[in-house]
Amino acid sequence: MKKSHYTIALALLILISDQVLKIWVKLNMPLGDYFEVLGLNWFHIHFIENPGMAFGIEWGGEYGKLALSLFRIVAISFIGYMLYKLVKQKASFIVLTSITLIFAGAVGNILDSVFYGLVFSESTAIQVATFMPPEGGYTGFLHGKVVDMFYFPLIDSHFPEWFPIWGGKPLQFFEFIFNVADASVFIGTAIIFVFYKHFFNKEEEELAINNNKESIKEESLSVGDS
Repeated sequence: MKKSHYTIALALLILISDQVLKIWVKLNMPLGDYFEVLGLNWFHIHFIENPGMAFGIEWGGEYGKLALSLFRIVAISFIGYMLYKLVKQKASFIVLTSITLIFAGAVGNILDSVFYGLVFSESTAIQVATFMPPEGGYTGFLHGKVVDMFYFPLIDSHFPEWFPIWGGKPLQFFEFIFNVADASVFIGTAIIFVFYKHFFNKEEEELAINNNKESIKEESLSVGDS
C-alpha cells in the first residue's frame, strides 16, 4: 500500500468512527445518560459534553472556548502541512501513523466545535437533541460543545480511613470521559514518546537515503544530457 493511501485511509477511519459514534450518542441519549457495554461495570458509554479541552477538561469560559477553537484550527493546519511533507519525503510508517492519529483526532474534535452548535439542538438531562431544529442550533459558530462518551471506571472505591491526607475520600481510576478523537491524539503522542529515538534517527536516515537517491538521479540525467 502506498504511504499516501495508508495515511488517508487511517485518517478517514478515525474521523468516520469518531463522528458516527458522536452523532449516534447525540441523537439517542439525553445528557448524562449512560449504559454498560456488554454488561461490563468498568466500560460505560456515558454521554457528556464539554466546551474545553480533551478528556472533559474546561478552560476559560466562552472567550477561552473561542480562543481554543481558533488555536486548534491553526494547529491542525500546521500538522496537516507537516503530514503532507512527511508523505512526500516517504517517512516511515510509524511516523506517518503517529502524526496521522494526532491530525485526525484534532480534526475530529474541531468539527464538534465548528458545526455541532449550528446543526443540533441543546442536549439536556430530559431531552435528546435533534438534527437541524427549526429554531436553529444551540449556539454559534466555533462555540459547539465536544461530545464525549467513553468511561472506564476501573477503580471506584475509597481510600482507607487511615490513609494520610486522602483517608476516606473517593478513589477513582480512570475518571476522565473521552471520545475516539481524544484517544487518537493520545495514542499518536504516546507513539512519539515511546519510539522517540527510533522516530528521529530513522527519519534522518531515510531523509539522507532519499537525498542520495535524488542526487544520483540528477547526476545520471546530467551524464545522459552530456
